[in-house]
Amino acid sequence: MIKSLLIANRGEIACRIIRTARMMGIRTIAVYSDSDTKSLHVRMADEAVHIGPSPARESYLVGDKIIAAAKDAGAEAIHPGYGFLSENADFAQDVIGAGLVWVGPKPDSIRAMGLKDAAKTLMAEAGVPVTPGYMGDNQDPAFLAEQAADIGYPVLIKAVAGGGGKGMRKVDRAEDFLDALESCQREAASSFGNDVVLIEKYILSPRHIEVQVFGDSHGNVVHLFERDCSLQRRHQKVIEEAPAPGMDDATREAVCSAAVRAAQAVDYEGAGTIEFIADASEGLRADRIWFMEMNTRLQVEHPVTEEITGQDLVEWQLRVASGEPLPLSQDDLSIDGWAIEARLYAEDPAKGFMPSVGRLDHFDLGEEGRIETGVEEGDAISPFYDPMIAKLVARGDDRGEAIGALAAILDEVEVWPVRTNAGFLFNALLDEDFGRGHVDTGFIERKIDTLVPPVEPDDTLWRGAAAVASAEEDEEATGLAGFRLNAPMRSGAVLGLGGSFRHVPLDDGEPVAAVSGFRHDERVVIFYEGQAHEFDRAARGTVGHGAHDGEILAPMPGKVTSVEVSQGDKVAKGQRLLTLEAMKMEHGLTAPFDGIVAELNATAGAQVVVEAVLAVIEKEQA
Repeated sequence: MIKSLLIANRGEIACRIIRTARMMGIRTIAVYSDSDTKSLHVRMADEAVHIGPSPARESYLVGDKIIAAAKDAGAEAIHPGYGFLSENADFAQDVIGAGLVWVGPKPDSIRAMGLKDAAKTLMAEAGVPVTPGYMGDNQDPAFLAEQAADIGYPVLIKAVAGGGGKGMRKVDRAEDFLDALESCQREAASSFGNDVVLIEKYILSPRHIEVQVFGDSHGNVVHLFERDCSLQRRHQKVIEEAPAPGMDDATREAVCSAAVRAAQAVDYEGAGTIEFIADASEGLRADRIWFMEMNTRLQVEHPVTEEITGQDLVEWQLRVASGEPLPLSQDDLSIDGWAIEARLYAEDPAKGFMPSVGRLDHFDLGEEGRIETGVEEGDAISPFYDPMIAKLVARGDDRGEAIGALAAILDEVEVWPVRTNAGFLFNALLDEDFGRGHVDTGFIERKIDTLVPPVEPDDTLWRGAAAVASAEEDEEATGLAGFRLNAPMRSGAVLGLGGSFRHVPLDDGEPVAAVSGFRHDERVVIFYEGQAHEFDRAARGTVGHGAHDGEILAPMPGKVTSVEVSQGDKVAKGQRLLTLEAMKMEHGLTAPFDGIVAELNATAGAQVVVEAVLAVIEKEQA
């Protein structure tokens, strides 16, 4: 068995791996960048090694630094986690070449599945059904446009080296194809260093079904059943569950057997996931499920599989990497209950899900269910990495029980001042269609207006805030002391939003929401159904300094990747002005109304700070 392990990753996955390694008696070594110096995974590990500046390309993506850190710390093995270098075959080969144990599949297996076009060809040869599309070498834009027309719109443009929703665009009309292709290729080149794409038919009622597979060095391959990851936003998974709703035994056997064949075709060792796209217009059927790609690593959503099988997949990884056979055979594995996972992101649904950065002055995810996180109260959310701050996992005897348990967890989420999507997740879980299992990858897009919580609090929440303010005054609370409503009612409080104040009475017999919250300086913060609401206390005057009409501000620190307008140009409302890359994603900034570009302070390639005025749009004079 491996005795010492370096984790070539950060955040919640590093913490997750450390937890299992510690249980197995394995010494753990963390690596960290400048901005992660005091991170939770660094504090948890037995030892930690600094590997460079905050940008991932200068630290977590530099294989030589990681291998050197492992050797300096006397590590026997390297676990890549997911993301970063986890599916980099050259890095895996370098680890092995350095005399270290690679906790993952063989480099040749990674290469075989690393490019989506080659992987689909291989799968077709192995008898695994694949989605119709174009996977050739000709990358001429005009030729790709012809292929898209032949396949028939809508189509999906996908970077062959992509993953995590990066380098992927759905195109509904021929006239939008070339712009989408250019954007996709630019993002793919930035994220993966490879701008080659494939084109495939976009399934109109798609379900995202994936199968957890595991192989060892003794020729054994098993599956640990399926997961449904259909709830996605911008091709990134939001809520995952296991097993898949509506999956009958015959279809499960067909899909899981196909996944095992796929793994066997590349002589697979370790943890992997075979991803399928299903046309669910008539329910899940074996003849309408096609191979999409294989992720040659552990997945973010692996906890739901662990919860229904009772297995620790990280322990399986470490045992397989140590040369042991799989802990269980296929006949030993079975499904017990239901599990659902929600990804808690540091983002603001009310502002188009823009990532939210800053210090977690108040951070409480409760004590129910399974919480996987890489941060604690007082830590900071950095603009350099993915905005996921936690995975919230609930298990039940059936799907309804699991949904109820996860909704209860989300209801208790308390995060401030960083914004999260907890309220959005709460609303999604309680949606009637979701409860019936009527889900597909377009679910969130269709229902976005009902899923995003309202920005303005209703009268019930005003009263809840007044109750918190009154109780805190009674106790003369200071700082960020927590509070849950159980104190005697006062007559009310004077609260405000945006500089407008009103007296909120509490002695009129009307109900008060069961909120939690605290008073911080002259502000009252309350939490309800996962969402934070902030109120001004007493006469503070105008809150904040929002942008003047027409000012286009940088919503967060980032890099300007393209500028689509020039000073003096006429622009229409909604027209893209420039593109900002931050937290591994592209964010298009658009004109707020018809007008003229009066100022332009952005240039492609420039780094900008938060709230920098990038452009000013003025309305044309009548």
